[in-house]
Amino acid sequence: MASDTRKKLIQIDVSSDTVCPWCFVGKKNLEKAMEQSKGKFDFEVRWHPFFLNPDAPKEGVKKSDFFKMKFGPVQYEGAMSRMTEIFRGLGLEYDMSGLTGNTMDSHRLITLAGHQGYDKQNVLVEELFLNYHCQGKYIGDKQVLLDAARKVGIEGAEELLEDPIKGVDEVQEELKKYSSDISGVPHFVINNKYQLSGGQPPNEFTRAFEMAAKDGT
Repeated sequence: MASDTRKKLIQIDVSSDTVCPWCFVGKKNLEKAMEQSKGKFDFEVRWHPFFLNPDAPKEGVKKSDFFKMKFGPVQYEGAMSRMTEIFRGLGLEYDMSGLTGNTMDSHRLITLAGHQGYDKQNVLVEELFLNYHCQGKYIGDKQVLLDAARKVGIEGAEELLEDPIKGVDEVQEELKKYSSDISGVPHFVINNKYQLSGGQPPNEFTRAFEMAAKDGT
């Protein structure tokens, strides 16, 4: 009798904000774990919205000024130094130039991408993380979002972003469903059961994959 060689599917729901550096770190560590486990499992990663600062201005403010005010100058320098080191460990350059601000438009675009395939959505999230955290681009800039959408091949992005209301209700529904009970991001839910928070190392993800697979979920 032929053995069953089908791999178990591991579904990963990620609550994240585009301006969260730890979310990018968590994504990279998750992907390392997925690469290490691809012989055992198939994966489906789905991204959901979270707002670290829901009242952030649409027009954006200087990133360095915002975080100096939030943390204080001494803590700011320490946090930036640590983040720079962590990003370099992932082969990335952490960039504190540019603006930060409201992330609703980025979440509207990410939600739209999810309807066109989760692999495509994942590539868009990567592009937006790179834009904001490594290239000094403002995630609230419509042209930045359109450029990212075109690069990834997201259809309907211009129509979406031309209308400030389009897709907002869906983002709010996603927020309520996936992120209403959490206080920080990144937050990962494996097969609707196992939860991890923060920029976890790859081995924590691989352990969660194994536990989820044993449950047969």
